[in-house]
Amino acid sequence: MKIGIPKEIKKDEFRVSVTPSGVQALVKDGHDVYVQSSAGSGSGFDDIEYIEHGANILTSVGELFNLSDLIIKVKEPIEEEYELFKEKQILFTYLHLAADKKLTQVLLQKKIRAFAYETLNINSKLPLLEPMSEVAGKMASLMGAVHLGKYKGGSGLLAGGAVGTSRAKVMILGGGVAGKAAAEIASGLGADVVIFDINLERLHYLNDVMDSNVSTMFSSASNIKNILPECDIVIGTILIPGAKATKLITNDMLKLMKKGSVLVDVSIDQGGCFESSHATTHSNPTFIKEDIVHYCVANMPATYPKTSTQALTNATIHYIQALAKFGSENIFEAMPEMVSSLNTYNGILYNKAVGDAHNIESSVKIL
Repeated sequence: MKIGIPKEIKKDEFRVSVTPSGVQALVKDGHDVYVQSSAGSGSGFDDIEYIEHGANILTSVGELFNLSDLIIKVKEPIEEEYELFKEKQILFTYLHLAADKKLTQVLLQKKIRAFAYETLNINSKLPLLEPMSEVAGKMASLMGAVHLGKYKGGSGLLAGGAVGTSRAKVMILGGGVAGKAAAEIASGLGADVVIFDINLERLHYLNDVMDSNVSTMFSSASNIKNILPECDIVIGTILIPGAKATKLITNDMLKLMKKGSVLVDVSIDQGGCFESSHATTHSNPTFIKEDIVHYCVANMPATYPKTSTQALTNATIHYIQALAKFGSENIFEAMPEMVSSLNTYNGILYNKAVGDAHNIESSVKIL
């Protein structure tokens, strides 16, 4: 198969979808791999490194898309890329279609065979989302602590405090991979942390493994509302695979919060779990509403692209190899779990959560 790896052009995105070692594995399998010139430079991988591992370097993104049967990306296609796609081309990337109706319609109109990293589900786990969730979760506490700084618009409270002073209280909504990672960093900084989740089994697990300055609480509207006035940082990590995130902090609830406290919305790719959220960029990461600092960067792991690219390729390469080997027609028989990753195929939507979000009919019958 001919595989294309384009340069990511989303604002402030420095990751690349496959490392040179990943390219080497694909070439060893007998595939032709085309990498757009400088696609890996933001992650520390030069063109020469890709060439040494068997890639063909192309300067024209149009030529890359035209030659390729399978396109591997990191982020969802943006408008400048829509016209590059060929009918019935295979796409494998993070899609987050529930938050993007226009992209959903484009993929359907062009009959793109689109597979999403974030919806691949194996035994209720999301193995292709977890690496980036871990990075984003760890970043969330770091960014929350930084933006508590007065010069960033925050209250001026140091997360871990100092001798004889108070330390920050951090609320984490969601105890999954991102939430656990956020709690580890926040507790390591010395903050007092409370994790909210509706899964009692998960709360028991977190209660057992987390540090003594981390507590757990069942997630309910009343519990969140009661604790919110005490919190200096609130981190939202809510995830319903493929669907829009639930709004757990409403605009009215901002008035309950301390002036200069910080909201970090890790769920922003799926529409955000704070009603006041809207996507921001690394160049302009925050905005202030009701005296509350909002950090809502839609591609948080791009801050650390070398780590993120390596972690992503480690997780995805096995599935990329399978998709390249069996193609979109035979992949489901060879690897049944890929059914959960399928979002669109030949003009049909196969993700019910996306269909519900956009009022588009979806199918449950695969091919």
